[in-house]
Amino acid sequence: MYDAPEPDDGTRVLVDRIWPRGLAKADARLDEWAKAAAPSTELRRWYGHEPERYAEFARRYRAELAEPEHREAVDHLRELAGHGTLTLLTAVKDLSHGHAGLLADAVRGHR
Repeated sequence: MYDAPEPDDGTRVLVDRIWPRGLAKADARLDEWAKAAAPSTELRRWYGHEPERYAEFARRYRAELAEPEHREAVDHLRELAGHGTLTLLTAVKDLSHGHAGLLADAVRGHR
């Protein structure tokens, strides 16, 4: 999220529920902010980005993505991806233990 936008980013969508600290909205160069695609506040707080909780977080987040509000958000992201490159943006520093990869899998149709 804090990296400079690239010309081949395509549609840039922030997929965090809260705005990244220290980032001016004008600098983000977002096309959309998909809050509904992010983990719920309750799940995010429970997880706390503790790597030992990641497997359970992933299970719970995938379950959330099947709920109507989240499913609509995933369907919308899938539609955007169908029109060209889609870049999912997140402020999570440890991408291997974050939600963006799980969300990308859902957008691709993987569970």
